[in-house]
Amino acid sequence: MTRKRCYLRFATLLAGLLSAAACLDFGFYDRMCPAAETIVQQTVADAFRNNSGVAPALIRLHFHDCFVRGCDGSVLIDSTTNPNNTAEKDAPPNNPSLRFFDVIDRAKAAVEAQCPGVVSCADILAFAARDSVVLSGGLGYQLPAGRRDGRISRDTDALNDLPPPFFNATQLADSFASKNLTVEDLVVLSGAHTIGVSHCSSFAGVPDNPADRLYNFSSPEKIDPALSKAYAFLLKSICPSNSSQFFPTTTTLMDLITPDKLDNKYYVGLTNNLGLFISDAALLTNATMKALVDSFVRSEATWKAKFARSMLKMGQIGVLTGTQGEIRRNCRVVNPAPRTAAGVHRVVAGSDSSGFTGVAAS
Repeated sequence: MTRKRCYLRFATLLAGLLSAAACLDFGFYDRMCPAAETIVQQTVADAFRNNSGVAPALIRLHFHDCFVRGCDGSVLIDSTTNPNNTAEKDAPPNNPSLRFFDVIDRAKAAVEAQCPGVVSCADILAFAARDSVVLSGGLGYQLPAGRRDGRISRDTDALNDLPPPFFNATQLADSFASKNLTVEDLVVLSGAHTIGVSHCSSFAGVPDNPADRLYNFSSPEKIDPALSKAYAFLLKSICPSNSSQFFPTTTTLMDLITPDKLDNKYYVGLTNNLGLFISDAALLTNATMKALVDSFVRSEATWKAKFARSMLKMGQIGVLTGTQGEIRRNCRVVNPAPRTAAGVHRVVAGSDSSGFTGVAAS
C-alpha cells in the first residue's frame, strides 16, 4: 500500500525542517511505477562497481541541482544552440567538475522502459544521491518523491546561486540561509568533502584567483597560513602555479585520510589544517560552526545521522510538484511544447522573443 504523507505533515514531524509549501509523498511511485527506486539503485550500484567516483559525483550533482532553481533536474539539461543558451551544467562552477550525467541517463532510460512518462529526472537524481550515500558508507533514508522537472537552465543562475570555494563563514551561512538551510546543515553537508576529488582551480590556479591558497598569500611561502604547510607543499606538487590554466583537468583527493569512505575524517582533517578549500577552513573561524566540527570529530555516528537528515532536507529545496513543471522524457532536453492550432512547437531552454527569460518556442 502506498504510504502517502504530505510533506507539510512530514515537516511538522521533523520540527519544521522547511517552510516551503511543497507536498512530496513517501511511496509516491508505489502504484504508478513500483520498481522506480530499485531500478535507480541498481543502475547506480552497477556504475559504482566500475568507478567509486560515481558516488561523490552524484551527491554533488544533486547539491548543485538543488541550490539552483530548486531540486528540479535543471542541472541535467544540455546547452542549446537554437536559441543560444548556456545551461547550468556548462557554467564555470559546474564544468568540467560535474560528472557522470550518463549514470542518470541510464537510470532514466531504464525507468522509462518500465514506466514511460511517470518518473521525473529530479526524483531520479535525488534517489541516485541517496543511493550514493549508502554505497559510500553513509546511512540510508526514506525519500519522499513527487518532484517535477524544471524547463529552464541558465549558466547565470549557477554563477549566482552556488557558494564558491572561497566564501568565508558569513557568506556561507547567508548562502545556505537563502535556501532555508541552517548553519548546522552547512557544517553537516560540508562533510560530503570526505569523498571525491577537486580540480586545482578550486584551491590554486592562476594569479588573483580568489580561491587560491597556495600562491597568493603574503606569507613567505605565499601559502594560506590556515593550511598545513606539509599539505600545501603536497598540493603545490600536484597543482603548480597556473595549473588550472595549463592543466585544467588535474584533480586531487579532498580527504587524505579515507578518500573513498563517507565518514567523519573530513572533520578530523579539518581540525589539523587539512581542509582543502578556503570555505572548509572557514568553518573553524566561527564559534558555532567550530563547535559542530568538534562534535563530529568526537562522534561519527552523530554526523552520519545528521548528514542523512540534512540531505533529506536539502532534497526538498524549491521543488516543483503537482502540475508545475513537467516529467522530462529525456533528462537532457525539455519536452516539446504541446501541439497548438498554429502547429507543433519545439521547446528549448533560453529566452523567447517577448523578452521573457525561460522557455522559448521555435
